[in-house]
Amino acid sequence: SRHDLRLKRGPLRVRAQVGRGRIGSVPVVLAAPNTFMNTSGAAVAGLLRYFKAGPDELLVIHDDIDLPFARLRLQEGGGTGGHNGLKSLVGSLGTNQFTRLKLGVGRPPGRIDPADFVLSRFTTVERAEVDLLVEDAADVVEAFLADREAAVRLAGNRKPT
Repeated sequence: SRHDLRLKRGPLRVRAQVGRGRIGSVPVVLAAPNTFMNTSGAAVAGLLRYFKAGPDELLVIHDDIDLPFARLRLQEGGGTGGHNGLKSLVGSLGTNQFTRLKLGVGRPPGRIDPADFVLSRFTTVERAEVDLLVEDAADVVEAFLADREAAVRLAGNRKPT
């Protein structure tokens, strides 16, 4: 919303909502797959083919239970950490060499199934913090487009208040 980019129905061969525009001077394509998270790799691969982009131009934003709640981390490459969406991406792209912006949701309490935990609603207290986390994530994305090293430093400094 900062840059007046709105997601709309994507091209026929792209199974995602797509928003095109500029963030600063950088042309961008924002996308949200129309698939379930654990099968999103095919949608992202189709998106890259359609726009003639490579995995090195991709920034994936996703939740991470291994990060404390409301923490951010920007990472190039790496494993999937058991994240089914990342497994799907790596399988469809044939590489793990893409950038991820991880949004910490923390570990599930007790014996709650991680899948149930990440699909549950945030508490009222958490909701306010999530709104700030989204703002911080947007700051990191803007920095990433201008200077990747600065974005890594910025993401590393974003901690819960």
